[in-house]
Amino acid sequence: MDSKISVLIKLNNHPVAVVQTDARPEKSLQFAANRWGCVIAMLAAAANGKVAAFTKETTPCVGGRAGLGFAQYPLGWIEYFLSCGGNGVDRCEHYKKNPDVAREFICNVSNALIEKIEPRKKFLLFKPLDLVTDETPDVIIFLVNADQLSGLVTLANYDSARHDGAKILFGAGCAQTVLYPMSYKNFCFVGLTDPSARKFIGKDLLAFSMSYEKFLQLETFAEESFLTADAWQKIYNRQ
Repeated sequence: MDSKISVLIKLNNHPVAVVQTDARPEKSLQFAANRWGCVIAMLAAAANGKVAAFTKETTPCVGGRAGLGFAQYPLGWIEYFLSCGGNGVDRCEHYKKNPDVAREFICNVSNALIEKIEPRKKFLLFKPLDLVTDETPDVIIFLVNADQLSGLVTLANYDSARHDGAKILFGAGCAQTVLYPMSYKNFCFVGLTDPSARKFIGKDLLAFSMSYEKFLQLETFAEESFLTADAWQKIYNRQ
């Protein structure tokens, strides 16, 4: 499957499709048993042409299982880890002021969204879009630099009088790139602002994610938009 948008923004990697399947593709990447790994490292590999496969059992990170929609965050530890520690948790991230704030976020945002996701197939794949044939993806993810991000944010608002076609929401990197666009199908999301995920991605890259339905919509008017006008061409030519 090709993308007009990726050509018009001069993307130098592969748009990544999030696809569900009951069979793991041959030679697909997967986390080794009993070893921790970050979902975002697999996203980077998929943008470079690889296929990565996940199941609930083979996704070792609690945040990764939640961000991919496999399982809700288990309370009793995560709210202390995300905030200021306590309850036997020594290492913490200080992303929320205290465990109460973290718990409210987990229950009312992350776990609430995961609860609403439809029944899933066994495997979730990160797959280069040009390798997608007869599958219907859930989400499309672009890894982009600042110039390319400016184009995608503008395109996300092209066909609407609203100004919030693209959103930046707090969350784990995998939630920003998968869970949020899977849950809010009419919006696009700027992602990988999670400091814990940044070390697994190029320092000049952010993510821009959307549901497959939203991607198809943007594809229909990309060529009539500013992406073929003079102002954008100056940006295009410096990529």
